[in-house]
Amino acid sequence: MNYNWQHKNWPNFKYDSSVIDDIVLEFALETGEVKGLIDGLPLEFQQETIIQFMIDEAIKTSEIEGEYHSRQDIMSSIKLRLGLHKNIFQIKDQSAKGISELMVEIRENYASTLSETLIKQWHDILFKTARFINSGSYRQGIEPMVIISGRYGKEIIHFEAPASINLPSEMSQFVEWYNSYKVTPQDIKDILIKTAITHLYFESIHPFEDGNGRIGRALAEKCLSESMKRPIILSLSTVIDQDKQAYYDALKQAQKGLEITSWIHYFSSTILKAQKQAKTIIRFTLKKSKLLGQIRDQINERQLKVLNKMLDYGIEGFKGGMTAKKYIALTKTSKATATRDLQDLVEKRALFSIGSGRNVHYELNLEMF
Repeated sequence: MNYNWQHKNWPNFKYDSSVIDDIVLEFALETGEVKGLIDGLPLEFQQETIIQFMIDEAIKTSEIEGEYHSRQDIMSSIKLRLGLHKNIFQIKDQSAKGISELMVEIRENYASTLSETLIKQWHDILFKTARFINSGSYRQGIEPMVIISGRYGKEIIHFEAPASINLPSEMSQFVEWYNSYKVTPQDIKDILIKTAITHLYFESIHPFEDGNGRIGRALAEKCLSESMKRPIILSLSTVIDQDKQAYYDALKQAQKGLEITSWIHYFSSTILKAQKQAKTIIRFTLKKSKLLGQIRDQINERQLKVLNKMLDYGIEGFKGGMTAKKYIALTKTSKATATRDLQDLVEKRALFSIGSGRNVHYELNLEMF
């Protein structure tokens, strides 16, 4: 089988841009609406919302690769990197720090000129605590880099990347292509096309021994933000993770040749879905802002701490709801005080209870705000 990089015209991709005409119009409306929603938030909640998107992206881009980090470790790592952690939470999973710091790096320096050095720095950030990965360096050796699935002896080869000896020239050509593809914030179609090709092109070179997927999705986010000339508010990996097989199938098909119309449509659709999903998260933050603004002066420090803890988990919610036992653990108070505090939050309509007796637990009552 021939792969895209083996074609004589590589990397001259061909596609019919008209397949995303409808997506272009919709994305332009959605991204404008999301920016308006963000700008309408109090500054404190603007920052909190942006952090939630970084948390979601860090968690999901890792999960796509089969790595799972606790939300608490990711959140603590990001806030620590931003200098926002007053009481430093013990980060148990040190590998969570790498992906968290990469998210902050990409967001803060989205306008930096892309270079091989920058991409290698990202890889070093991602794997600086990994013992068996040569962080910040392209893969080496004569063995081919292949993407496979299936059990030993019955492996299926999905893709073979360029030989390691060719990586310097391939990556130099990739960076030159990226920097020469000029777009403006008004060129929504070109922005979507450039972003889709950026991810596919990088994944096809597959320059690192590990982390190519995470770096490739980070490049897509950088491309969107740099092209729009502002940090984009969405989480691509959250949408991709909802149907990983569709992502892998689309990538595999696109890597068979240089005609990539289907890939352009798939990845542009993914960006649009991510932008739409962003509205849901921002609206959650608006409700959070209203809840805390209305109730902050009516509750004690214990109750505020617990509400903030529950709200930190975003639209996915606090797993299992809040219970008296969890309340006691979080606030170091007595059972009687925990029960009284929780009941008071129900009466103030910040929480609602589910179940009874020993099985009672409490959920946020955000629909009231």
